[in-house]
Amino acid sequence: MNPTDFLNQLKKDRAYQNQLVHVERLGARLPRYASLEKPLLRSLVEAIKAGGAERLYSHQAQAIDAARAGRHVVVATSTASGKTLCYNVPVLEAISANYQARAIYLFPTKALAQDQLRSLKNLTQRFKAAAENNGGPLPTLRFGTYDGDTPQNSRTRLRREGNIILTNPDMLHVGILPNHRLWSHFLKNLKFVVVDEAHIYRGVFGSHVSLIFRRLARLCELYGNHPQFICCSATIANPGDHIERLTGYRPVVVDDDGSPQAPKQFALWNPPFIDDKKSTRRSPNSEAAALFAELIRCQVRNITFTKARVVAELILSYARQSLDQTAPELTDRIASYRAGYLAEHRREIEQSLFHGQLIGVTATSALELGVDVGDLDATVSVGYPGTVASLWQQAGRAGRSRNSSLAMLVGLDNPLDQYFMRHPDQLFGRPHEHALIDPQNIYILEQHLPCAAHEEPLSADDQKYFGAGFIEAMVSLEEHNVVVYEANHDRWYYRGQDYPAQHVGIRSVGSRPIALVDGKTKKRLEEMDEASAFGRVHPGAIYLHQGDSYIVTELDLQKAQATLLPTKVDYYTQAREVSDIDIIRSFQHRQLKYCNVFWGAVRVTQQVVSYRRVRQYSEANLGDTPLEMPANTFETRAMWWDVPVEWAKHLARRGWDFLGGLHAVEHAAIGLLPLYAMCDRWDIGGLSTPMHPATQQPQIFIYDGYPGGVGITEQGFELLADLWEATLATIKECPCEDGCPSCIHSPKCGNNNEPLDKRAAVWILESLLKN
Repeated sequence: MNPTDFLNQLKKDRAYQNQLVHVERLGARLPRYASLEKPLLRSLVEAIKAGGAERLYSHQAQAIDAARAGRHVVVATSTASGKTLCYNVPVLEAISANYQARAIYLFPTKALAQDQLRSLKNLTQRFKAAAENNGGPLPTLRFGTYDGDTPQNSRTRLRREGNIILTNPDMLHVGILPNHRLWSHFLKNLKFVVVDEAHIYRGVFGSHVSLIFRRLARLCELYGNHPQFICCSATIANPGDHIERLTGYRPVVVDDDGSPQAPKQFALWNPPFIDDKKSTRRSPNSEAAALFAELIRCQVRNITFTKARVVAELILSYARQSLDQTAPELTDRIASYRAGYLAEHRREIEQSLFHGQLIGVTATSALELGVDVGDLDATVSVGYPGTVASLWQQAGRAGRSRNSSLAMLVGLDNPLDQYFMRHPDQLFGRPHEHALIDPQNIYILEQHLPCAAHEEPLSADDQKYFGAGFIEAMVSLEEHNVVVYEANHDRWYYRGQDYPAQHVGIRSVGSRPIALVDGKTKKRLEEMDEASAFGRVHPGAIYLHQGDSYIVTELDLQKAQATLLPTKVDYYTQAREVSDIDIIRSFQHRQLKYCNVFWGAVRVTQQVVSYRRVRQYSEANLGDTPLEMPANTFETRAMWWDVPVEWAKHLARRGWDFLGGLHAVEHAAIGLLPLYAMCDRWDIGGLSTPMHPATQQPQIFIYDGYPGGVGITEQGFELLADLWEATLATIKECPCEDGCPSCIHSPKCGNNNEPLDKRAAVWILESLLKN
């Protein structure tokens, strides 16, 4: 079924209520080819052609030429544009010329590493066969995945003999760098460091990985070597700057995409209002489940992407209920896929989708990356995933066969999604966001410097790797007896007897994992970080795993374990959190329109105080239950601005609520900040007050939700006037009377979205923007 026919079928359905608000028709794009500056080996050319690539696209040729010239490279082109050849070709060519040459391929997930291993095996087999036919047999290339699932004997063989190691940053951090003396031959001959899906390395994760790469470069220099970085990324606004921050080296940027593109229709689907005040929309999860089920009934192979694990499970559950009634023979041909599942279970789902046993899956962003799951015809994104890059990566999972495909975005009830539903030109015509990392985040830096000192004692010269904060961090670590300075050698030495890397989780700022255990079977279901556990597996929480509901009976922080029991309920839970902010110091200040705007360091105290039970399908509030959870205090970065105190009188004369207006502006601005920075609204927090004790002024704060900050609010500080304008447009254009989740309500508000005043918020923003 082609996209037009499917959309027309939806519009004829009895349940259709004008949800289809826009269809963007993207035409086919013809390929552009180019030749290399210097011809490749004949056997390698034949191997590439045998894989289906008769000629190199222009961006592939540019990237290969730059890599051959010894330059660091980043390729930032669209999904399925053939980026893999951009690194496989120079790597295989270099190893053919010097069998001692080594390369390490880094992928953000083990699944992606396994997928690329299959691709590399196919290419090298064709390369070897072509070489033998041409009378010049190749030495056997040795490569394999090196991760937590690799047997010990295979690890030893790869370390000693492997030309190419496929692994992930976690394994480089905890398995390779701390044992670098065993890897000395590999590191001495390491010619290429390949970083795939480099745009994924942003925020806390990216900041950790940037320091792992600096530790790697430092150890390579110890062995007299300086490897090249070849990075591949989705299309982002700052590929060169991002890779420079990530690796420490300025790359050649290759972003002029020469690959062809099949025609695609991109539909925006906005759930209808279900009340006269136009303040409540039908559940987007129910809408997405109906779309997913209809795609399955029409045998349209698809992935339905969600932003949260619980939503992936909910939509799967709803769709199964629908198919049980209308097409029971298809119920077993759908599944969910997300992080947290055991590796072998995820591989099984990938293969079932690839070979067609499954028609569709609901998935989190874990399946957004380039794992090959075969030719798909459609994607559904349940909510804007937070970045344009992620949205296009999701949409790019369909249509790889050059046939026309369909992508759908189901709008959530939040300011950003509704802004795009009303302004599709801002979605399809806007520039991509900046990827943000901060290698100088002191919390993260102070975790990696002990690792570096354990690997090889540190000296003042290592500031060239670890930046301006290096000395200050080393002094702090010395004061806390983590390292010791020996003046005779002018070196800092790690004091401990253990491996510090094993205590540093690189996908969080330092939060330990919490095991989720079935209290009935004692089976370990999955795990999550402690910071997330307070809001997701508190006592009374409903947790979904593989479509089944569990109720959390206990969260034992001493044992680092949450106990869950199977249950059957018709609701899910949402945690509520409150925050308090102390200003530490301001780093930047400017006058913007009527008010002072600041960016600086703050201390945030957060606490989960209650949870709400929400009815499935109807989203009705079934009541709030108080909780007593530990407070979480951390220092981070924030932007804040003064609001003139006399405005309270102006609003009072109109009968409007000043605090409700401030609160509404805060909520809506947080919801729209991801327009300008690669983040999610859950990555940031805020606070509004009619009188902050430190400033004696009405104040609105927006802060990075991670200790030390990762650059989100710094970007917001630079573009604050643009943020105010988008926030004003979102609130004014929303058709509700008094505020709703599409404009000023927040799902994580610790004050139950009270007080809020939509009219006061509009007045405040219009006043802020007046010249």
